[in-house]
Amino acid sequence: MGKFLAIFNGAADEADKAEITAQQQSEFMTAWASWAQSHESAIVDPGAPLNAKKLVSAQGVEDFTDSATGYTIVEADSHDEAVKIFAEHPHLQFFSGNSIAVLECPLPPS
Repeated sequence: MGKFLAIFNGAADEADKAEITAQQQSEFMTAWASWAQSHESAIVDPGAPLNAKKLVSAQGVEDFTDSATGYTIVEADSHDEAVKIFAEHPHLQFFSGNSIAVLECPLPPS
């Protein structure tokens, strides 16, 4: 059983986000909760939104923005199985262009 990090990438700009109605937001959160419940046994960490971001480098620290909006960690028998967990995620339908990157988190060598 391996661990996999899913990073949710949003395609909406600020104008798109401003047009989301309370009903659309509620329906989305209900769909997300339903998805989470149906995959409860695989979810290790339900995740959280990714907000204030800092980039640390040898040159210092700076604020940055990107399309990453949140994360979730799951366990699955394979990378392909982890991808299947997210194939029907409501995030993919919320805005055209939304995506989910599924990254393998290999265990450290023994």
